[in-house]
Amino acid sequence: MVSNSMLLGKGYGLIVILFVALLFAEACKENKLDSPEMKTYGDELIKERKEKDYSMQFDRESPFMRDTSITFKPLNYYKPNPEFIFKSKLNLYAVQDTVEILGTKGEKRPTIVIGYLGLNYNGKMYKVNVYKSFSRNGEEYYSIWFTDQTTGKETYGVGRYLDFELNDDPGFIYTIDFNKAYNPYCAYTPLYTCPIPRKEDHIDLNIEAGEKNFH
Repeated sequence: MVSNSMLLGKGYGLIVILFVALLFAEACKENKLDSPEMKTYGDELIKERKEKDYSMQFDRESPFMRDTSITFKPLNYYKPNPEFIFKSKLNLYAVQDTVEILGTKGEKRPTIVIGYLGLNYNGKMYKVNVYKSFSRNGEEYYSIWFTDQTTGKETYGVGRYLDFELNDDPGFIYTIDFNKAYNPYCAYTPLYTCPIPRKEDHIDLNIEAGEKNFH
C-alpha cells in the first residue's frame, strides 16, 4: 500500500522537476539572447533603426517633412527579440481570390491573396497571408500586414506591416522577422491612407517585437 507521505513525496518531487525544467528553459533563452550571433543581429537592427530615424527626419518624402504640423521624434521599438523570427515556405492558395481591402480613408483596394506563411510558435501553428497589389504604374508588389494582441495597446491600432519579396523558387525558405515590423505612414499623420488588415490577418499572439506606437 502506498502511504500518503509517499504520495506527497512524489508530488513534491514532480514540482521540483518542473521548477528545474522551467529554470533550464529560461537559461537557454538567456543564452540565446546573449549569443554572439544575437548580439551581432541586435547591433545591425539598431543601426537600421537609427538610419530609418535619420530618413524620417530629413528625407523629403518622409511624413514628417510633408506634414509640418507634426514633430519628429525617434521611433519607438521593442528590444530585439529572437522569439519572433520564423522560417517558412510560402503556401500558395489553389484559388488566389481578389479581395477588397479598405484603406484608412474608406477607399476600397482590390488585392489578390496569393498564399500564406506558417509560423510555429511554442508548438502551435499560426499563419500570415501574403497579398499582391499593383502600384499606379502597374508594377506588382507583395505585402504582409497583420494585427495581434498588442494592436491598439502597445502598437498602432490599425496594424503593422512587414516587407515581403517573392522568390521564384517554390521551395524557398523565407525568414519572417517581426523585429522588422513597422507602422505605415498613416500612423504618423492623417495625410496618408493605408490598407487595414482584415480579420483573417489577425495573429492571436502578443508579438512583442518591431515598432511600437508613435509617442
